[in-house]
Amino acid sequence: MDAGNLALLIPILGMSIPIIAIWTRHRQKIAEMEIHATAELSAEKAAQYASHVKELEQRVRVLERIVTDKGYDVASQIEALRDTRAVEMANGDREKQGI
Repeated sequence: MDAGNLALLIPILGMSIPIIAIWTRHRQKIAEMEIHATAELSAEKAAQYASHVKELEQRVRVLERIVTDKGYDVASQIEALRDTRAVEMANGDREKQGI
């Protein structure tokens, strides 16, 4: 390298170091903003899931109360529904066959 090239490289290096520092800070700020946005989105989804779980727990409590408080015989009701469904299906088959 001759003196002319070296004299040209010194100012270029002197100018490029602050530019690189500014660019690095900018990238760091963008990364921090992305992390912050992701954290907010995660917190929002967690709150939605918590409210959904709370609603489901309330529904289960209501069902438990219905089954236990009113003395329903759940098994016999389920069987009755099955019997009704079987009769309806048999009637539907007869109508399809023209009987």
